[in-house]
Amino acid sequence: MAETGQTSGHEAILCAPLLRKVDTELLALLRSLQPAEWDFQTVSPKWTVRDVAAHLLDTALRKLSLVRDRCLVDAANPKSAREVIDLVNRLNREGVTIYRRLSPAVLIDLMAITCDQFASFHESLDPFSRAFFSVSWAGETTSLNWFDTARELTERWHHQQQIRLATDRPGIMTPELYHPVLDCFLRGLPYTYRHRKCPPGTNVLLDIRGDCGGTWVLSAHDEGWTFLQSVPTELACEVAIPQEIAWLIFTKGIAPSAVRERVEVKGDSDLAAGILSMTSIVG
Repeated sequence: MAETGQTSGHEAILCAPLLRKVDTELLALLRSLQPAEWDFQTVSPKWTVRDVAAHLLDTALRKLSLVRDRCLVDAANPKSAREVIDLVNRLNREGVTIYRRLSPAVLIDLMAITCDQFASFHESLDPFSRAFFSVSWAGETTSLNWFDTARELTERWHHQQQIRLATDRPGIMTPELYHPVLDCFLRGLPYTYRHRKCPPGTNVLLDIRGDCGGTWVLSAHDEGWTFLQSVPTELACEVAIPQEIAWLIFTKGIAPSAVRERVEVKGDSDLAAGILSMTSIVG
């Protein structure tokens, strides 16, 4: 299963220009929907296509208002991971409740304006300056802009993919757009494995199979887990996941029983469980 060569997970993901490309695809997708398709159920249990589109509009508007314009109306200072999750869930719920009421025509027009400003804002940021928001699911209390921008890419890519899956539209699984999404998702692995105590040099390899995938190797050290830059000769565990379901695993979009049927595990299955249970979203 393992291959030699370069691995992923250890370089900055400089993907700001991709936000505009992903949102261009989003707008074309929304304009193609038939009236009935707006009410199709997605893999997100509580959200229809209409709800997911409303969420994508809401989160971009919130980011521009709070981060670009420094407009803070509702003061919130979550102290714990649980409080962060509760806050994000509340804001998401409120946003969807409001924007799902819009007609498709109005929502799409607002989305076009918002996406352009959202992309321009992220393109203007110094990727190596401190971000306004940290990437909490990776265990960070402070993050750099490149990581926050990559996180935004994962949000806009995977929610769009939910709409495509629900409406039987072709996906946007291209190496240019999907690989950085996967690479960002997997930056949560060291935090996911933080409580797993293994001898230094214990190595776990993940192979996401497909043109958009790659190889990630997580290695135990005295101070925690980090990614290696090449595949070592000794591996305690190897996991292979088809790229078609990788994004669903990391966003809670697929049942564990369906995952087990489609992944391959070699070696320590307990170590593999960390990968297969990782969630790279808040909420």
